[in-house]
Amino acid sequence: MDYKEIQELIKLVKKNKISELEIERDDFKIFIRSEGKEQVIVQQPQQPVMQQPVMQAQQPAQPTAASTPQPQEQAPQATAEQAQNSNLVEITSPMIGTFYRAPGPDKDPYVSIGDSISVGNTICMIEAMKLFNEIEAEQGGKIVKILVEDATPVEFGQPLFLIDPKA
Repeated sequence: MDYKEIQELIKLVKKNKISELEIERDDFKIFIRSEGKEQVIVQQPQQPVMQQPVMQAQQPAQPTAASTPQPQEQAPQATAEQAQNSNLVEITSPMIGTFYRAPGPDKDPYVSIGDSISVGNTICMIEAMKLFNEIEAEQGGKIVKILVEDATPVEFGQPLFLIDPKA
């Protein structure tokens, strides 16, 4: 089961107000429970089938002072209000994990403030259960704000980026 199939299952559970969904295929098992806030538990075999790019580094390197500029922090309510007031669109995390702006510690970030993105462009990476999942844009536009610090934990549905879809 790939990342997009898991996303579709989460949307199905949310849309149809299903409280629990469990699917088991060969050595793959997924359990989704919705109790106000979705929980996704994915179990894979000891030697998983590689469907996502995997980085070899065991410990992510911390960014240096000379690296890319750090995003400005905002309160979540202010971000939501700003998005509504200025027609900006939030790109949210599709899973729980650790957010990374770049494919590696010495690599350039996928996107920066001011970059134009199209549907399907890789915009970040989220590590979950030692798998590195490239996150693709579901909508095109211009990156206005990056809401999460590099190498920090994120929750399902947490806003990651603000984009201007008209740019």
